[in-house]
Amino acid sequence: MADGLYARVREELLATARDTPLSTYRLQLHQGFRFQDARAVVPYLARLGVSDLYASPYLKATPGSTHGYDCVDHQHLNPEVGSAEDHQALCQTLKQHHLGHVVDVVPNHMGIERLNPLWFDVLENGPSSLYAKYFDIDWAPVKAELRDKVLLPILGDQYGIVLERGELKLAFREGAFFIQYYDHFLPLAPRQYAYVLSQELAGLVAKLGEGHPQLIELQSILTAIEHLPSRTETERAKVIERNREKEVIKRRLAALVETSPEVAAFVAARVAAVNGTPGNPRSFDQLDTLLSHCSYRLAHWRVAGEEINYRRFFDINGLAAIRVEDPDVFDEAHARIFDWLREGCVTGLRIDHPDGLFDPTAYFLRLQERFFLERAKARFQAEHGAQDARWAAVEQRLAQRWQEEAGQDPASPLRKALYVVVEKIQGGKERIPEVWAVHGTTGYRFANAVGGLFVQPEAEKPLTETYHRFLGESPDFEQLVYQKKQFIMRTAMSSEINMLAHELNRISEMNRRTRDFTLNSLRRALVEFIALFPVYRTYVDGWRPELDARDVQYIEWTISRAKANNAITNTSIFDFLSDILLRRYPEHLNENERAEMLRFAMKLQQVTGPVMAKGLEDTSFYIYNRLVSLNEVGGEPEHFGISTATFHQRNQERADHWPASLLTTSTHDTKRSEDVRARLNVLTELPDVWRQKVQHWAQLNARHVTLLASGAAPSRNDEYLLYQTLVGAWPMGEHVPAKEFEAFHHRVRDYMAKALKEAKVRTSWTSPDADYDGAVARFVDACFDAKQSSAFLDDVRQFKRRIERAGQHNAVGQLVLKLASPGVVDTYQGCELWDLSLVDPDNRRPVDYTVRAKLLEALDAEAAKDRQALCSRLVSHMDDGHVKLYVLAEGLRLRQRQAALFRAGAYRALELSGPRSQAAVAFAREREGAVVLAAVPRFTLSALEEAGGLARAYEGTFVDLPEAYGGMMFQDVLTGRQVRPERGATGGVVLPLAPLLSGFPVILLERSSG
Repeated sequence: MADGLYARVREELLATARDTPLSTYRLQLHQGFRFQDARAVVPYLARLGVSDLYASPYLKATPGSTHGYDCVDHQHLNPEVGSAEDHQALCQTLKQHHLGHVVDVVPNHMGIERLNPLWFDVLENGPSSLYAKYFDIDWAPVKAELRDKVLLPILGDQYGIVLERGELKLAFREGAFFIQYYDHFLPLAPRQYAYVLSQELAGLVAKLGEGHPQLIELQSILTAIEHLPSRTETERAKVIERNREKEVIKRRLAALVETSPEVAAFVAARVAAVNGTPGNPRSFDQLDTLLSHCSYRLAHWRVAGEEINYRRFFDINGLAAIRVEDPDVFDEAHARIFDWLREGCVTGLRIDHPDGLFDPTAYFLRLQERFFLERAKARFQAEHGAQDARWAAVEQRLAQRWQEEAGQDPASPLRKALYVVVEKIQGGKERIPEVWAVHGTTGYRFANAVGGLFVQPEAEKPLTETYHRFLGESPDFEQLVYQKKQFIMRTAMSSEINMLAHELNRISEMNRRTRDFTLNSLRRALVEFIALFPVYRTYVDGWRPELDARDVQYIEWTISRAKANNAITNTSIFDFLSDILLRRYPEHLNENERAEMLRFAMKLQQVTGPVMAKGLEDTSFYIYNRLVSLNEVGGEPEHFGISTATFHQRNQERADHWPASLLTTSTHDTKRSEDVRARLNVLTELPDVWRQKVQHWAQLNARHVTLLASGAAPSRNDEYLLYQTLVGAWPMGEHVPAKEFEAFHHRVRDYMAKALKEAKVRTSWTSPDADYDGAVARFVDACFDAKQSSAFLDDVRQFKRRIERAGQHNAVGQLVLKLASPGVVDTYQGCELWDLSLVDPDNRRPVDYTVRAKLLEALDAEAAKDRQALCSRLVSHMDDGHVKLYVLAEGLRLRQRQAALFRAGAYRALELSGPRSQAAVAFAREREGAVVLAAVPRFTLSALEEAGGLARAYEGTFVDLPEAYGGMMFQDVLTGRQVRPERGATGGVVLPLAPLLSGFPVILLERSSG
């Protein structure tokens, strides 16, 4: 039975697995955009040509969440987004329009600030909680006072001050005692109920009499409390007993208070007495005693960086990491997700922050195996009934068969039966491991590659000189990242480094050859290693026989650099660390000791990623402002764009290994939208003019600069960032309506306020400098003041207008390259029209889909009537953004027509010849006679400023085609024109660019049967 079922489900899944998405459209769901709103958008998305809706997380999140990454309950939908019926209606509408549904999954962490029942239980019961193992908590941390406790750094001041101000209050409701701190409700340890209720009990005895039934019930409750297992008890039977009996106690106490006014008054009096009186410090002793016996230790929020003992998402205290490597935790976190997958409501998953997981490789395999088993279970129950007792044995056999085929064979197609993409940031030459059972990443690598094509490499030297002269110094990016990673480890993530250092010290004590390494020297070695580490993380585990060669290379390179940088440090310390990370264990170690070393290596891997992200993306990217269009997630600002050869190489690699990876250009996390970056890249085409402009603007605005004791405000670096921000995000068009321009003013001011704090140079989130923040805000306001700064505003407007058209061409060009490249085209909400957004929350503003749907309908009507006339109008009115919507729709529909080609077609890089051969990019996609060819110009500013425009500039420039293309006929997907390749002067087959660019600024051809 099991083997037959395995074969049937295998065949079914492999058949559907080939239909990976062709395109996705990302929607951010929250209380302002619910399931019902998403459902209303589906017909528009279907008409646009989108194949899959791609939704942000929508399990129950912290109330008011605008992103959903702070899930508090894996078992329920987010009520702010909609009901189960609303969700079902959305899924049904997607099916009716033949759209798939990719949903964002957050397996690394949960929101813990409010309404998380699992975390609440941990706070109430400590190590004895049913869910103690769910969270990554160090119950025996370095600080002895935190043993068997969780540090909660939620207080606005030092604990004693907060306590004696009366801000911490004991509260009682429904049979349970709580500690209230503003909107935080924290459980009192159940055994401490007795401390509250036993004080002053004599008065109640005198009032009721010793034999009164209600007094007897209260005394019985106190006895039950005394017999509760300790909160440090971890024996399973005792844990279950404690969990059961504490709830019985609460119910009994609630019923007693409800039925007895005397007991209710007694409890209220005790609560009031415990809460103390501000101005009388001794009156808070009882509350202090109660808190000292809880499973958490309240602390000032500034303590978090050094002493917090639960793993977080980066340095966010309100997001606690979960141990999804534990099968029970995995099941709890994914139960609803697999319900939706089994029902067909969800067809694919986007996995958030896999680098935070203990063992990502094993996690992805478990996802795919569980998907297989869930589909098999559904089929088994359909054939035999849900109550058939044979399922347990069948499931065991199915799991065995799956492991034999897919678990052991990295090439097995069953490893990718479920469509999965991962939010993996790839720095430098970093690649995702080939053994991962996923289809690819969410596309940041592509975003940086395609944008880098439009960066003129010859401008690197003059733009670098301009930046250095403006600052009066010459920052080195590599050194900056190294320093900022160290800074993060000293501050926001000091506790994580302390934990690793003490663990490494304990391991060193296992061997007489390493026991003399001091704790401080080991900590320094760790900090140096992590600061120098060139990528986000490695993926060493204990179940694969060989380490990934790239992981070995990263570790050995870093160790070598660390030794060279620390000549006076005992090199054997770095050798010791290297041996642990590379699983080179001394022969005399037993299995337990080897397991501890492996665990350390895998825990270290969970730290390198967050340190890199905080030091690089969230700090250095806000400081190194040479050309901020390069400062994107996954970007490499130290490299000035990329070559066409590198772009083709990455496309070829994706076609060969990850053909269903996402292709993105804007996301909810990008620092600047695709269109802002496209415009800023034009600065590389006129570096000398840019130098003159920023110098002139600085002179005009010098009177707005405030001189503080700490220096000028804004600093020259922050001022340089502001000018790029203004130029890049200034609304499209010659004349911007006053209301829109006022909104732009506020957006820029808000952006600068955030950017300054992220940079952590003169101000920060944890140590804000109000004087500096205020001075910069005033500077921005003065720059936008038409009365004070009319000359400045006019000059910026004119310069923006000069580069705007070239920026639009860049944006449309990178869109065509995205549409034709190997992978799954992703569109972030609203970006089908011009989107000049900055970092969140600016990029999460509402999107008007009614306008977009009407525009698309009108464009289709115009195209049906006269496609070439439509293209002419779109080119002459590019400011309105209709050209971008048109190109996207036609490109997505092409993907629908040529689904097999775009899912599995070959990639062919095409060379160009002629005077502007370096100012264009071209490639073709091929499959079984079908051909799609894309070609886009770049570095177009000079061409657009000359008479004749692109067509004149590209005269004599050709795409060199394979000989086989000589007899083909193509149709221009955008203009509708028939195109036939020609014979060039040397006899080869070529495609002249000038005639095609005379009708439209980009080229997308489909082989025609005509």
